[in-house]
Amino acid sequence: MSYYINTTLENTTFQKAREKTISALKKEGFGVLTEIDIKATLKKKLDADFYNYTILGACNPGLAYQALQAENKIGTMLPCNVIVQEREQGTIEISAVDPAASMMAVDNESLAGIATDVREKLTKVIKSI
Repeated sequence: MSYYINTTLENTTFQKAREKTISALKKEGFGVLTEIDIKATLKKKLDADFYNYTILGACNPGLAYQALQAENKIGTMLPCNVIVQEREQGTIEISAVDPAASMMAVDNESLAGIATDVREKLTKVIKSI
């Protein structure tokens, strides 16, 4: 089982792909709680050059609430990470965590349905980009 869902966009800019990803997340009820610019962070902390790579911490409040009610430590796996990366100029890959794969590590059957719901929503997000 793969641990992520992804798609690739051609002939676009990194910024446009990032914006399109955030918009698609919103349409499925996700907000972006965090945004980490890996390229800028690695430059600042290590003086290392890296390609455009941003991690979006996405959260669907209703589903997060259900998950937290089922398992009080599930917050260690929240929010759902979505990455936007540009390894080659003009080719942008967008990948989202597959929550069903990560929930396999948690011994709580009541999370399975919630994880499936989140996976379906994230799959719609990725396919709509």
